[in-house]
Amino acid sequence: GPSDPRHKIDVYLQPLIDDLCTLWNDGIPTFDVSLKQNFLMKAALMWTINDFPAYGMLSSWTTAGRLGCPICMERSKAFTTLNFHKVCYFDCHRQFLPLNHAYRRNKKSFKKGRVETSPPPPRLSSLDVWNRVAHLPLCLESQEEKDFPGYGVEHNWKKQSIFWLLPYWKTQLLRHNIDVMHTERNVFMNVFNIVMDINGKSKDTHNARIDLAEICNRKELELVDVGRGKFFKPKAAYAMTKSQRLVVLKWVKELKLPDGYASNLGRCVDLNKGKIHGMKSHDCHVFMQRLLPIAFDSLPKPIWKPLVELSQFFRELTSTTLNVEQLRVMENNILVLLCKLEQIFPPSFFDSMEHLPVHLPYEARLGGPVQYRWMYPFERYKMSNHLYTIVLYT
Repeated sequence: GPSDPRHKIDVYLQPLIDDLCTLWNDGIPTFDVSLKQNFLMKAALMWTINDFPAYGMLSSWTTAGRLGCPICMERSKAFTTLNFHKVCYFDCHRQFLPLNHAYRRNKKSFKKGRVETSPPPPRLSSLDVWNRVAHLPLCLESQEEKDFPGYGVEHNWKKQSIFWLLPYWKTQLLRHNIDVMHTERNVFMNVFNIVMDINGKSKDTHNARIDLAEICNRKELELVDVGRGKFFKPKAAYAMTKSQRLVVLKWVKELKLPDGYASNLGRCVDLNKGKIHGMKSHDCHVFMQRLLPIAFDSLPKPIWKPLVELSQFFRELTSTTLNVEQLRVMENNILVLLCKLEQIFPPSFFDSMEHLPVHLPYEARLGGPVQYRWMYPFERYKMSNHLYTIVLYT
């Protein structure tokens, strides 16, 4: 919001960093109840768990704009569309594919006439990142925010993060987690809105179709001039008809789920306006992994199958038991899957949230099951405290 601390968050984090340095260097005398004796306790910070905007504040790499991906950094190949006026990650994923992959040579299904020859962006180690930010100043006082030379073009660094003061931070394999909870929710909502063609929510707008005509070779989706300065937007194969949408909404309205499995999704359905609103993150989680293949089965199979693969990807990623070899397979599969989606949806559909799944399997290999690294426990804790405060107040 307008009052968030942005780069000044390090001012608030100074006492925490001082305590963490003390816990690592000197330790704290602690009493062990079971052994009835004191011991010297030492501790370290494993990683941070935060949503994507907070990722930018804590890492000091701004997660907005053309260089918003903190992993790909300047190699993301994102761009700003001229008419939709949003940062677009369309056709940013072929560079991750093997050099001999057929998608790299495809000039028709992605950007017009473009062949992808770039190697995948290098994944920097913590020491590599430190070498890039070592010369930047810390923000330990409430000073004005300023941009360094090359900001937004060559890099997105705003300052040196205060976490680099921790003695072990340069050796961490995973410093900041990409939050799977918010990523899954945002990906689902983008898919749901564009498939259900929800007015005001879908990214398939008139301006998006103008950009599509300039970027892609998809004549069937381009706006049609009907005269007198008016244009007709052809219906896309990935968008449901009004009758199909009504069937889905009625099905969700009448859907019964086991107690404790999910909230009452029927309360979110508005049959009069033909849309679903007020879905919480866990509602999106359940819908994405369990209900999406059923809800969208009326779509053409070439469109339905990639969406089912996307549902399966998040279902396997959020499993309580992970297999390292399976995660390696998922790293390769998500690249091909995103390329399939790029051949279906318009460029405006692909923002940073559709790009982040590329990096999630690798982080799962480093950090383990996402249940220990996503925002659900903290969101639940905040909600319980909020309710407790209301009870005390009343």
